[in-house]
Amino acid sequence: MKNKLVLIGIFFTFISCLIIFSGCAEKKATVKSETPKVQETAPAPIPPPTPETAKQTPPTETANIKEAAGEQSSLMGATAKSPVSDINFDFDSSSIRPDAREILKVNADYLLNHRVSSIVVEGHCDERGTAEYNMALGQRRAQETKNYLVNLGINESIIKTISYGKERPLDPASNEEAWAKNRRAHFVVTP
Repeated sequence: MKNKLVLIGIFFTFISCLIIFSGCAEKKATVKSETPKVQETAPAPIPPPTPETAKQTPPTETANIKEAAGEQSSLMGATAKSPVSDINFDFDSSSIRPDAREILKVNADYLLNHRVSSIVVEGHCDERGTAEYNMALGQRRAQETKNYLVNLGINESIIKTISYGKERPLDPASNEEAWAKNRRAHFVVTP
């Protein structure tokens, strides 16, 4: 009888531990999109245009693609060296803006179609605020960007985040235009 009570006690302890640990599992963040999703599976990657496919693409679509790429480069402060574009944030916010979502989709397409061994997402802030606050805000920006890329199908294990706060401004000027450029997430991609 005593052995049965001991076994029952061990069984209930084991079950209780399973319930507790399963309730503490890490939950992945979800990023809500403003447009409803029609398809549950990830779309097939689109290969970069070749001279043959460029001839088949309607002129208006090609113009729209080039225009979007040009806007993306000029608005986001992308450099010619980087295969992906930076995204910018609103003042004192780590929420991903609608224009940044489109850029992240283009970035994700590139990252899915090319062999990438690691991605570092750097969170940056403008010069306003304390160093400690900006370090935390930069980390939130980098983490939100990482979460969005993971939701778009990028392998989470290759993405690292780091915050530079206000320490590495893209534009050192002290005006609204410079501050808008400095509130960003920058990508360092290792092929």
